[in-house]
Amino acid sequence: MAYLYVKIFHIVAFVSWMAMLFYLPRLFVYHAEHLDNAGFVEVVKIQEEKLFNFIGYPALFCTLLSGVWLIILEPSWLSGGWLHAKILIVLLLVAYHYSLYRFLVAFRENRCLKSGKFFRAYNEVPTLAIIFIAILVIIKPF
Repeated sequence: MAYLYVKIFHIVAFVSWMAMLFYLPRLFVYHAEHLDNAGFVEVVKIQEEKLFNFIGYPALFCTLLSGVWLIILEPSWLSGGWLHAKILIVLLLVAYHYSLYRFLVAFRENRCLKSGKFFRAYNEVPTLAIIFIAILVIIKPF
């Protein structure tokens, strides 16, 4: 029974983390495209910081913690290559998460030179990741 509760927690944490990974680059689009509007930029900076620090970090931590907990509860998963592939994608998402932090700091310090168009494209990374994760978890192809 513990497995099911941990799985529920993992899914909720993952959805929360993905929400941040989807929305923060969208805020960066608005930020980059409205640099000439100081009042707007100040509001967006607050939104970016709160989203990253109060949703992003806790959700990342809870996703990783519950993922490890699920593996502990079901160690047989380690024999399937699908889990290793999923872990690789999750590690890439963690790297993406920290790349967003670098952009957050650059915007905070008014030195980000990336365009709104760049962030629109960069925003597609988590979409691709979630597609591959869903395939791996549901189909378990290897």
